[in-house]
Amino acid sequence: MARLILYSTLVFGLLHGCGSNLLTVHRLDIQQGNALEEERVEQLRRGMTPAQVRFLLGEPLLQDPFHGGERWDYVYYLKRGDGQTQRRRVTLQFQDGRVEAIRGLEEG
Repeated sequence: MARLILYSTLVFGLLHGCGSNLLTVHRLDIQQGNALEEERVEQLRRGMTPAQVRFLLGEPLLQDPFHGGERWDYVYYLKRGDGQTQRRRVTLQFQDGRVEAIRGLEEG
C-alpha cells in the first residue's frame, strides 16, 4: 500500500510538472533576412550611392532584376521562441545610381 501511494504521488508530481511551465520545450528564435538595426536605418539618406547603402545595411535580400537593380528590398523576420514575431521591411528606390526614395514598414 505504501508503494502505491509513493508511485501515485510520483506520477502525479510528474504529470503536474508537465502541465506547468516548469518542463517546457525550449524553442529557438528563428531569424531570417537582413537584421535591420534602427540606428543604421535612420542613417539612410536620399542621394546615397549603392556602395554607401551596402556599407550600412549589407547586401539586399531582394533586387528587382527587371528594372536594372533600381529597387532594393531589405526584409527582416524574427519569430521568438515564445511565439512573438517581428517583421521589418525597408525598400529603396534608386535613380541614376543614387537613392531616390526610402520606404519602411514595421509590423508587430
